[in-house]
Amino acid sequence: MSALAMLRAWEAPSDSQEALRQRYVAHLEANPEGVFKPSVPDHLTASCLVVSEDGSQVLLTHHRKARRWFQFGGHLEQGDPTLWAAAARELREESGVPDLEPMPGIVQLSEHPVPFCAPSGDVHHLDVRFVALAPAGAVPEVSEESLDVRWWPVDAIPDPEEDLLELVKLAQARL
Repeated sequence: MSALAMLRAWEAPSDSQEALRQRYVAHLEANPEGVFKPSVPDHLTASCLVVSEDGSQVLLTHHRKARRWFQFGGHLEQGDPTLWAAAARELREESGVPDLEPMPGIVQLSEHPVPFCAPSGDVHHLDVRFVALAPAGAVPEVSEESLDVRWWPVDAIPDPEEDLLELVKLAQARL
């Protein structure tokens, strides 16, 4: 399913998420190549929050460029057949856990500025977020895109942004 079709079909869980869904759809209708990084000022990204089997912890990456803790994710590539596949690829590359797979279905949308993504500095990621459940004993590895990768209790996420906290709550509701 294309990114546009997936976003058109998604039932947003709130009015604010519905407004973002409509923005993403309008972006892709106006710019079919808007899923890729060269599309500025806006382009889609795909990410995935990893949750422990019992829902008490999340696996985060300390992003090398942003110097902040985030869920795993990144830019879509030409070979990614779907948003879900892009999130899965990014998840495996950045977490070092080979058997992680996102659960089906979009969980959250998040639009945010990313000043380090283009020379102009006026770039926004239109992030499409998924959730993955980690198998028992999953041991992450630090990739070249990260300064660190580690498990955090859901009530002790470092420097949490509101949309990450919302993502954690939405993820726990799916368990």
